[in-house]
Amino acid sequence: MSGCFPQGRFNRCSRGHAVADRSVYPFMLTVAEQALRPGEARALRVRDVILSEDGWGELTVRHRGVARKVPLQPSFVEFLRKWISWAGLREDDLLFPGRRGGRLSVSVCQRVWQQAQEAVPRDELYSWRLGEPFSILRESCLATWLRLGISSFTVAELAGLTPVWLEHRYPYCFEREDAGTDSEDHPAKTVALPDSLER
Repeated sequence: MSGCFPQGRFNRCSRGHAVADRSVYPFMLTVAEQALRPGEARALRVRDVILSEDGWGELTVRHRGVARKVPLQPSFVEFLRKWISWAGLREDDLLFPGRRGGRLSVSVCQRVWQQAQEAVPRDELYSWRLGEPFSILRESCLATWLRLGISSFTVAELAGLTPVWLEHRYPYCFEREDAGTDSEDHPAKTVALPDSLER
């Protein structure tokens, strides 16, 4: 993920900057790493996050009134723990607050996303298609999981989709899928993403 965003640009934001500006990077990283719909990530509150002492964690995500659990790897648990502490967030606060504590503005995210794209050298944009909305981060994550050979049933459960929808949306990702790879282990361990859309 560090190669997708100029992380240092966001880390240099001081506490005196607008809350909306400092929330953008952790918001986009969560969309990209956990394959959340942008609207789902914008609605998350601190109370929806479980950061256990054993290193693993969990998000409770809601879409159209239906809740699902999204497991978090230890590296992301540590990232969120530091973000919540640094931002001084409380249990009832939005996890990625915008101005005056309200939801993070889509226009703010789009502006920062465009700036991030423009900061990437042109010769590295061959796979990015300049002008794509930031919701492509979710799509990229889903495609990555499928290309890793993770079962479409597991990916569908994690992303709040159906296996049939995934098969129609990403037919090119199923060449390596083995019907017997669906694991009964912890979903996040199954995904085993490297540290690195809205439908």
